[in-house]
Amino acid sequence: MMTERPARSTGNAKRGYLIPIGGAEEKEVHPVILKRFIELCGGKKANIVVIPTASRLADTGSLYVELFEKMGASQVDFMQLKTRKDCERPSYLSRLDDATGIFITGGNQLRLSTIVGGTPFADKLRYLNAHGVHIAGTSAGAAVIPEHMIAGGDAGPTPTQAGVTLTPGLGFINTVVIDQHFRERDRLGRLLTALAYNPYACGLGIDEDTAAFIDPEGVLEVVGSGGITVVDPSDLEYSSIAEIRKGEVVSLLNVRLHILASGARFDTITRKPFVLAELEPEEMA
Repeated sequence: MMTERPARSTGNAKRGYLIPIGGAEEKEVHPVILKRFIELCGGKKANIVVIPTASRLADTGSLYVELFEKMGASQVDFMQLKTRKDCERPSYLSRLDDATGIFITGGNQLRLSTIVGGTPFADKLRYLNAHGVHIAGTSAGAAVIPEHMIAGGDAGPTPTQAGVTLTPGLGFINTVVIDQHFRERDRLGRLLTALAYNPYACGLGIDEDTAAFIDPEGVLEVVGSGGITVVDPSDLEYSSIAEIRKGEVVSLLNVRLHILASGARFDTITRKPFVLAELEPEEMA
């Protein structure tokens, strides 16, 4: 039986973090994001499972295994899930029981969602996250984290009818829609279009080498060298998405937008951005 999307915590269990990364995260010189992930998962006691299914490159899994081992994780393995049958293998499912963190690599998010989505493996990932296991994903691995996944779309700043392709994601969270490589690939328009279709969620446009560390209470912290564009349609007054033809520009009235740099935070439940400490006037000179 499939678990809820997202799965509910039971007993006194505390949810794990969700960590969507915008892709092209620094891996060698100052790997701030990946180190933070390993520390969160237990540091020297971290037990990490890497899922390189989205990638067609043979060495993607082993690359991240080597990186995480260098960062001090006690055990790192990768699972190359190539078919939906692989997602039913008892040995793979039981290996997840020992994990403190799951890392989903980049590649093609449709390859990932069509192989893993709706399988016992996906169910178990949601259950584990609801019971304290941290899940990070970069690029395609970030796109697949929400209930609604951006699978493709048009570049550019302006939303257009049919300017985005939406499909089901793995459903770890249902309050956000995520796009990645955001500034580098000019993806504001397609994120706005996605929110025009689904104004319930808020949009997170994550730049490269940047991550949103979303805590168990739904508050995200920006980590990395870029920024996160938050698009909040909760006060949306009007959308023309249902009234126009394919390719025409979408009118959206009263959409709120925030730009968050490293250290800034955003509550995905209350939709409030904030920083922990404001500089005193004399410190701002």
